[in-house]
Amino acid sequence: MIKFYKNNFRVYALLGLVLWSTSQKVHAQSLLDEYIQQGLSSSQSIRQQNFLLEKNIYALKEAKSMFLPEITFSTTYSKADGGRTIDFPTGDLLNGVYSSLNQLTGSNAFPQLQNQQIQLNPDNFYDAKFRTTLPILNAELMYNKKIKMQQVDLQQMEVRLFKRELVKEIKTAYYNYAKAVKAIKIYESSLLLVNEGKRINTKLFDNAKVNRTAVLRSTNEVSKINASLISARKTAESAQTYFNFLLNRPLQDSISLDDLSTLPAPDLLSGQDIGNREELSKLKIATDINGNLNGLARSYLVPKIGTYLDLGSQAFDWKFNKQSRYYFLGVSLEWNLFSSGKNSNRIKQTVSDHQALEAQTGYIQQQLLTELKVRENEMESALAQYQAAQSQLKTSQTYYTDVLKLYKEGMIIYIELLDAQNQLIDAQLHTNIALFDTWIAYAAIERANAGFNLK
Repeated sequence: MIKFYKNNFRVYALLGLVLWSTSQKVHAQSLLDEYIQQGLSSSQSIRQQNFLLEKNIYALKEAKSMFLPEITFSTTYSKADGGRTIDFPTGDLLNGVYSSLNQLTGSNAFPQLQNQQIQLNPDNFYDAKFRTTLPILNAELMYNKKIKMQQVDLQQMEVRLFKRELVKEIKTAYYNYAKAVKAIKIYESSLLLVNEGKRINTKLFDNAKVNRTAVLRSTNEVSKINASLISARKTAESAQTYFNFLLNRPLQDSISLDDLSTLPAPDLLSGQDIGNREELSKLKIATDINGNLNGLARSYLVPKIGTYLDLGSQAFDWKFNKQSRYYFLGVSLEWNLFSSGKNSNRIKQTVSDHQALEAQTGYIQQQLLTELKVRENEMESALAQYQAAQSQLKTSQTYYTDVLKLYKEGMIIYIELLDAQNQLIDAQLHTNIALFDTWIAYAAIERANAGFNLK
């Protein structure tokens, strides 16, 4: 029970610190929000994913069009000579009758005929037609349409996933740049401080109140701060370059900063839910797709029924008249009765895929929960570090002020002033780092529980 109260006290203390530090809450950082929207609209990676989404939408439209009538035009023309023939005994059948008629009429009105050989291959023959086909019952088309719809949803989740990761990267890069800019200001202020120390030591040396060592040490401190200032500027330049890269704009563009002197709002600290993560949504859609793939594999049990209508003309010698025109209407039925186990094996594949997706979903859920817990611990640690840094900064400021006064009065040696000065600079830097580490940890939690509102 005591442990329970201790744990709760720790959480409430941290939340209390955040609430106290954010009495003037910054719910929306206008400049950062503008940069995020700019990055989301200009990202080449997201544009690539949007092109893939557009492709899937067209694939869905294609699947829907398969239920509509399809009209095609086709024509054939044949020119033939030789090949198989059919013997037709025209002369044997009619010549005797024609001879009798000629004798009766006393004329040659009925000529003698030759037996005929009719060529099977049509010569100088054309067939032109419009064919209209329409599926009446086709389970494969229905499942294909469902799968295409779910693939659109899957790609939409992929786009959201890229956006959410980009938002986190933009925020982290922004905070790192702000941290570097603040460090530059600290070093610039420290440079004024050490230059003042050098001036004081030089004056005291000229008045024979300190030895040359104090002047040399103060000169060395100026050189050290100058080197640190150059390093901080290079760090800021690198952070600026990476931030502009994420926004897909010129790398040297200037960056405007919000006022980040307070801690982030505590609204994400209690978020234990990972239900909004796109990774889980993708797995759910993939499971639904697998169910429809299973249905597609079983669709062979349902016969395919369709209808077609031909409107055309066929004749010899390119004739086109009432006798050549025709229509041909039909209904087709196709039923797969035996396929040597092909369909049953296809069904078993989808069952195995379903089991693999279930196992993967359980693993990903645990992984995401673990990530969220780690990010929350990092946030609590960052808050504690900031609290300690704030306390140390106040102490260092007071200590330096007192020591500087004593040094000017000649009551202490320069080493003590130098120690107080270094403590103050370190405290300022640690406070700056701790502050922006809380913002970076905040962005990590926001990514871990999908808390950022993607428009």
